[in-house]
Amino acid sequence: MAGKRVLIVYAHQEPKSFNGSLLKIAVEELTKQGCSVTVSDLYAMQFEPRATRNDIVGRLHNSEAFNYGVETWEAYKRGGLSKDLVEEQKKVQEADLLIFQFPLFWFNMPAILKGWMDRVLVQGFAYDLSKAYDGGLLQGKLSLFSFTTGGSKEMYSKEGIGGDIRYVLWPMQHGIMHFCGVKVLEPHICYAPENVSEEKRKEMLTAWTQRLKTLWKEEPIDCSPQWYFK
Repeated sequence: MAGKRVLIVYAHQEPKSFNGSLLKIAVEELTKQGCSVTVSDLYAMQFEPRATRNDIVGRLHNSEAFNYGVETWEAYKRGGLSKDLVEEQKKVQEADLLIFQFPLFWFNMPAILKGWMDRVLVQGFAYDLSKAYDGGLLQGKLSLFSFTTGGSKEMYSKEGIGGDIRYVLWPMQHGIMHFCGVKVLEPHICYAPENVSEEKRKEMLTAWTQRLKTLWKEEPIDCSPQWYFK
């Protein structure tokens, strides 16, 4: 939709990967719609995933015992976060839609993306303990988790060895995005692209293109435990 701002946080090492193709399609299709698209390519940026004292510029609130959560909260309030965090927070603040594109690693997002969540979405910016979930500080934004798996769709079913894929989504969608007040769109999952035919991979890419064409008409999921565990 023309005028909308999109931030895609991309976590894959190889531009020629299937994830890279999904990213390319999203940038092209959303740009074609008139959206302003920004990409944070975490590996290309050599984004630092570790949450350390280096994230605070200047004095510490308590130099006797380092508490990352407290220190980043205090630093945010006085404008004392490191430059890379300020830049990413600005991208988030300006975005109407956040897309996270990544391969599933060990039932989770890659460490570099988790590090982005840990470091960028600090208290005071993304949430406050008295303002979380529907009251989170990033209200008015949408999010979408688009990712690939190594296992098949059958493996990630309730009857499958991996269990329902929604169990995996609980900490990402509910524990992070919903906690910060962000509405969540249905995830886009490409199951085992490395283990299917070239024709099937093309079908997956086409399906992503088609979904993006009507993405702005979609309603968010019901952000409740029932959606994940019913």
